Amino acid sequence: MDIFREFSFEAAHRLPHVPEGHKCGRLHGHSYRIEVHVRGDVDPVTGMVMDFAEIKAAFRPLEDMLDHHYLNEVEGLENPTSENLAQWVWKRIEGTLPLSGIVVRETCTSGVAYHGDQS
Repeated sequence: MDIFREFSFEAAHRLPHVPEGHKCGRLHGHSYRIEVHVRGDVDPVTGMVMDFAEIKAAFRPLEDMLDHHYLNEVEGLENPTSENLAQWVWKRIEGTLPLSGIVVRETCTSGVAYHGDQS
């Protein structure tokens, strides 16, 4: 079974590798939403895969690094596309939780889902 916890934060960024004149090359901000998905078996005693508080605790240090920051200045996010942000989050939580996916939404209608290195 997959469970998830959703987080939201505000941040600014610019995309340094888009074509000249592209609107995302200019400094702008988003109300980001990130879902951290975890996979596991339902414990027959608790009835849960895990407590949602465990997911919150794992994400909290990352939220502190991202919320109300300029993402281009966060180490590892010099090119802060949604794709790179999803991988960045995965790499920092991997090993702490049994991850099955990271979903990043930078607008109401646009986002990315990352399920780890499946090569």
